[in-house]
This record gives sequence, structure tokens and C-alpha cells, in this order.
Amino acid sequence: MFDRFSRSWTLVKASAAVLRSDKELMWLPVLSGLATLLVLATFAIPTFALRVFENGFGVGGALLAFAFYFCQYSVIIFFNSALVAAAMIRLEGGDPTVSDGLRAARARLPAILGYAAIAATVGMLLQALKNKDNNFVVRLIGSGLGAAWTLATFLVVPVLVAQNVGPIEALKRSIELLKRTWGENAIGQVGIGAAFGLITAAVVAVGIGAAILAAQVSGVLAVGVAIAFVLAVLLLGIYQAALSGIYSAALYRYAQDGRAPAGFEARALEGAFAPR
Repeated sequence: MFDRFSRSWTLVKASAAVLRSDKELMWLPVLSGLATLLVLATFAIPTFALRVFENGFGVGGALLAFAFYFCQYSVIIFFNSALVAAAMIRLEGGDPTVSDGLRAARARLPAILGYAAIAATVGMLLQALKNKDNNFVVRLIGSGLGAAWTLATFLVVPVLVAQNVGPIEALKRSIELLKRTWGENAIGQVGIGAAFGLITAAVVAVGIGAAILAAQVSGVLAVGVAIAFVLAVLLLGIYQAALSGIYSAALYRYAQDGRAPAGFEARALEGAFAPR
């Protein structure tokens, strides 16, 4: 267990070193977050204003929900593709900019939209299975299928960016790469998630304590402290998203040709993708 944590932390540090070389790449998760909020507002405001779901979830509601899922996935996958493309340029020794990443994502826009349609369909089906009104067994099956889908699509975005293939072929190649190099199920991603989960929990705990202490002095001060810590949590989320994109690009490169990109220890990547 300790060895696994050590490898994960090594990957976190290596991803952070790459990100330090290109801090502007953090703008891509920021743009993604702003765009997803815009999509949410675009759908939520008219949905509530027109009371679309007042009489239940009919065919019209299902179509609206699919449209929302599709738009959200399109935005998220587009900016993830831009981040991964920029990360690949850095891992190959280049000096990428945000424009480089966006340009690469635009070049693959048809494939991105095709994959977004697939992801939206699967997302709706999984959400239906995990609905709280279903019995425990159905919800459990939905959760299991969701985990399997996440694993199967782990390398789809790097494949879409690096290879001139469609969304279905990208999904097949993602699965093939995982079959060929199966091991600890992307321990680097788990490590990044665990590390930032602990850091975020610590920041939240400190923030709550600081806000309570500030409230003893002034209500305005307490609100200011709370806002500052909320912004800190948001920044941690942005940083985590950027690190995850860099790691997925590095992992794809290693899974594809067996060579560890600059800044990543081969042994650490072998831990993430150990042969069966």
C-alpha cells in the first residue's frame, strides 16, 4: 500500500513539474468551467421559467435532458482535448500555448462531438439506473457499469487528440490500450484524486474554523473569510483538472510506445500500467 502511495505521489509531483513549466494551461480548466456554467444557465433558466417538468418527465423532457447532456459533454471534452493536446506538446519538448491546445481541439471537433453524443447517451442510461427510485440492486449495477465505463474511456481523449480516428474507434483503442497494459487501474489518477481530496478536506476544515473565529469579530469579516476559502477550493479543483489532463497525456504516451515522457519516471508509470 505504501509503495502504491509513493508511486502516486511521484506522478503527482511529475505532473506538477510539467504544469509549472506551462502555468497558462490552467486557463483551459477555467474556460471549461465557465463554459459549462453558461450551458447550465442556458438550459436551467428556460426550463424553470417554462415549467417543463411540471407534469413529469415525458418525451419532451427526455429530449431536453439529452440535449443538455450533449452540450455539457461537448464543452467538457473539447476543453479536455485542448488541455491534453497542449500537454502532449510539452511532453514532446515543445512550448505550448492555450491557443495551440484550442487549435488542436478545433481540428478534432467532429470526432469530439461524436464522442460527446455517445457519452451523453451512456450518461443518461447510467443516471437512469442509479436513480434513487430504483431498488438497491439496480443502483448497484448502475454504479458498477459507471465505473467500468470510466475505465473503458480513460484514454479516449488522448486517442482522439493524437490519432485521426472517429469516436467509436477511439473508444475501441482506449479499451485495447488498457487490455494490453492492465494493472493498478490508473493509480496516478487515483493518487491525484486522493491527494487533492485530502488537501481540499483540510482547506474546508480550516476555512470553517477560520470563519467561525472571524464571526466572533465581525459578520462581514466571516463572509470575507468564507469567500476566500471557497475561492481556494475552486483553485484546487482547477489545478487538479490540469494535473489530471497532463497525467492522462503522459499515460497515453507510455501505453502507446512504452517510453516514459520527460519528467516521468518509467517505474512509476509501470506501476500504473503493469502487465498482467
